[in-house]
Amino acid sequence: PEELVFTIGYWLFALCFIAPPDAFRSGGLTVQNLFQAFLGSEQLDFVGYHLRRTTVTVVCHSALPLGYYLLGGMISDDLKVFNLYRSGMIVRVYFAVALCVLLLGCCVAAFWSWNKWIYHPMARVLGSFNAPWRATASSVNIEFRRIDKFCSRTSTGGSRIYVTDSWIIKTAAYRVHVAHQQNVHLSILRSEDHAMSVETQTPVQFLCIEVRSINLAVRPFILRVNSMEYGDIKDKLQSPVRNARSVVIHQTLSDKFLAAFKDQVETNQPHFLPSGSQQPERCVGCMAQVSNIKLNKLCSDPGDGECQQCYCRPMWCFECMGKWFASRQDQRYPETWMGSSAPCPTCRAKFCVLDVCIIPNVGDLAPSDVNQ
Repeated sequence: PEELVFTIGYWLFALCFIAPPDAFRSGGLTVQNLFQAFLGSEQLDFVGYHLRRTTVTVVCHSALPLGYYLLGGMISDDLKVFNLYRSGMIVRVYFAVALCVLLLGCCVAAFWSWNKWIYHPMARVLGSFNAPWRATASSVNIEFRRIDKFCSRTSTGGSRIYVTDSWIIKTAAYRVHVAHQQNVHLSILRSEDHAMSVETQTPVQFLCIEVRSINLAVRPFILRVNSMEYGDIKDKLQSPVRNARSVVIHQTLSDKFLAAFKDQVETNQPHFLPSGSQQPERCVGCMAQVSNIKLNKLCSDPGDGECQQCYCRPMWCFECMGKWFASRQDQRYPETWMGSSAPCPTCRAKFCVLDVCIIPNVGDLAPSDVNQ
């Protein structure tokens, strides 16, 4: 029984060490934490960090079978693992296989690190972008230090996804996939729907996006992205994401509210600008869209209710006003948002959804069926 308990416990630990769950990460039982001093800083030297990390990972994982052999010999004297002449055939075969696995891992690590990493798969991929691989690595390092990059951790083996201005990167245990944004075709292959997320305890959907580069040295790889983050990664990608298979993408709570908010606002009475008045300027929230929203008290008669008349000039676009309204609500009860109120972001006068009026023919979100 001791040997059986040890075997189950050891290989369960080995499996968690290879694909660490959150408990192992928080406890520091990962290659990144155990060899932090040797690996250096990912933020300062992204390429060098992952060259060393993937190499160390290969050695550590290849040592697991031999570790089971040595620790098993300490647990059970009957196996006689430290005396091969007296041990059984199965023990000797296992020792030979475990030793070969470790030696193979060490040979792979030595080959990758030989001559300043020029044989490492990541260095070879970086060298295929019509420039010396160290010059490309410098470009990747510079963009990775920027704070505006997209970053997401997948639930498969601790892989991470990074999207910078020019690069799409996916890190895995033994490999780092790198593709240049201008040379890729992106397409949604499928979606994975789960009734319960381990992290949020809510339903979750993952989208599998294939990244296929025209550079033959870059192998196609899959980005597994939470559908809640799809909008963020799509904004950072330069190439369009094709959805040829018509995969239904679940919206975030904010997106669902904005859709319902828009449907209600388009039925409200529009606000017409006085003849000869100055056209609204750009939205002070995003500075991208034209201000096309005016707050007028329409939900009740003047003096009735908690809503107040707002005398501010148009300063906000539809999307920013919707996001502001949602941010002022109780996040625990989204079903109450549409019937609640919020203060004007400028003068703090209270308003509800019925008081939000679109200015016709101003901005991209004004309804086309309203004529001035």
